[in-house]
Amino acid sequence: MNTCDRKGRPLVAVTGLGIVTSLGRSKAENWAKLTSGQSGVGFIKRFTTEGLKAHIAGSIDFMLPAGFNSQELSYALAEDAAREALDEAGMNGANAFPGPLFIAVPPAEISWRTREDLAATLPAGSPVTYAAMIQKNFGKRRDILDAFSMGRVGDLIAQRFGTRGSPISISTACASGATAVQMGVDAIRFGLTNAALAIGTDGSINVESVIRFSLLSALSMHEDPPQEASRPFSHKRDGFVMAEGAAALVLENFDTARARGAEILGIVAGCGERADTFHRTRSNPDGSAIVGAINNALEDAGMGPDEIDYINAHGTSTPENDKMEALACMAVFGERMKALPISSNKSMIGHTLTAAGAVEAVISLLTIRHGVLPPTINYREPDPAIPFDVVPNIARAQKVNRVMSNSFGFGGQNVSLIFQSPP
Repeated sequence: MNTCDRKGRPLVAVTGLGIVTSLGRSKAENWAKLTSGQSGVGFIKRFTTEGLKAHIAGSIDFMLPAGFNSQELSYALAEDAAREALDEAGMNGANAFPGPLFIAVPPAEISWRTREDLAATLPAGSPVTYAAMIQKNFGKRRDILDAFSMGRVGDLIAQRFGTRGSPISISTACASGATAVQMGVDAIRFGLTNAALAIGTDGSINVESVIRFSLLSALSMHEDPPQEASRPFSHKRDGFVMAEGAAALVLENFDTARARGAEILGIVAGCGERADTFHRTRSNPDGSAIVGAINNALEDAGMGPDEIDYINAHGTSTPENDKMEALACMAVFGERMKALPISSNKSMIGHTLTAAGAVEAVISLLTIRHGVLPPTINYREPDPAIPFDVVPNIARAQKVNRVMSNSFGFGGQNVSLIFQSPP
């Protein structure tokens, strides 16, 4: 007899977790620093920021590959997180993971330094256009071009760990990591596999990314000191801090995991999503898509709002995003939001962009495992329009059985995940 969830579907267990952020490598290091309120944000050192509007990030310089580019770092981060997760699950011995890979990766793009290398190969007087570079170098510098293909990171991870079938690469902005988890859950629920590896990774602290987010007026300009720049839900929040990171989750059919003697770390109880076509970056002012994602997650889990013990917020620290998340939470949870704990780990690690949903999924499961709520640091001036219990500045010991983790992305993709303690 199969163990099922409230909807009669196969129960999806989590048996392995891995994470790397600006706070460090491994669950142990990240958890210790998160719960002590430490920040991984600092001044950017890997390139000059002279002339740029933003000069800080949660960058991971301790894992920079030689001849840095964002795709290579994204792979290195994903490989590190996946190895930790598979080790914990007891699945890293045969180099043949018994299921598919769903991986959230940043948009692939050739950096300016690489473009200059390609442009230097063009004959004198040739127009230095993207099309000309591709036409001239296709086949000759295929190494560079392949390195920046959309699925390259996923291909390498699949080769490294021997996942089954073609890897599925996902890029839905800041909801990508949560979408990777959702796709893995669906594959198990539909009986397509008994195991799935879900990863989110992003190593995109480069000049182009900093410039583009600055042009969107999305980044915090409060840089003195940099550790206090990210201030989710605070009255004077002024933008997010870019960051890098990766996280991996080993998902399994509960009965298969139990039969092989695996430790069950938690259950993925619900997944909800809702698209928003209002604007390329802004959410619809009525909050309908975010409310829809939260409600869909609750409905998928067969739960009511009163069953959620804690919310791991998307909480980017931008004025509008925090406001929209707050409005959506109030629409779903009502007056209970005044006493329902909520916090944002982006206050400490920054916004890991494509990886954020997976990073926060891992932190949500660690919260359940350890019975401690990570704080929202830099929370000194509450926003009177957001009268929430924003676990302020210091971690709080509190047993939780069910956590909702929110991930909302540019372009309109919104995902909410619900995790619960093992049965």
